[in-house]
Amino acid sequence: MTAGTTLTDTANGTTAEHELAALQREHGRPLFALLLRLSDGDRQRAEDLVQETLVRAWQHPEALRADDFDSVRPWLLTVARRLAIDARRARQARPPEVGDAVLETARVCSDHAERAAAALDVREAVKTLTPEHREVLVLVYFLGASVAEAAAALDIPPGTVKSRAYYALRALRRVLPGYAADLR
Repeated sequence: MTAGTTLTDTANGTTAEHELAALQREHGRPLFALLLRLSDGDRQRAEDLVQETLVRAWQHPEALRADDFDSVRPWLLTVARRLAIDARRARQARPPEVGDAVLETARVCSDHAERAAAALDVREAVKTLTPEHREVLVLVYFLGASVAEAAAALDIPPGTVKSRAYYALRALRRVLPGYAADLR
């Protein structure tokens, strides 16, 4: 198709489909080759850009009728190149897309609200323990004291510390059934 060929139907002022198809047949392969290089081998993106280039030709038939050049190919290649540059800039301006495989292997971060709610549940459950069991539990599990250190601080034998800690955890498992796995 040369520059003098018209893309508008004189009866209703729209682009004739067969003339647009002829434009695509004549210039589609060179457009696709250029856009494939500019889109780093991405065939789908190159096909989309060819289609967008032809849409621009359909929207601006006056540019294709200019008598200053013998072929419309330079105009089409320029439009295609500019569209490819715009598409690349748009991709670089937004964060990269991730596939499902990346999401499946991503580390799951715990929710602070869940952790805060769990802490409140544990505090309420600890309040239900006897004072003796609560003292041992706080010293050994919350303050990180050893059995010997807790025994010395409470002035009780180490065996008593161990048995009170055991029974305190058992009582908490009954009060906090959803957290039973965490209390083992």
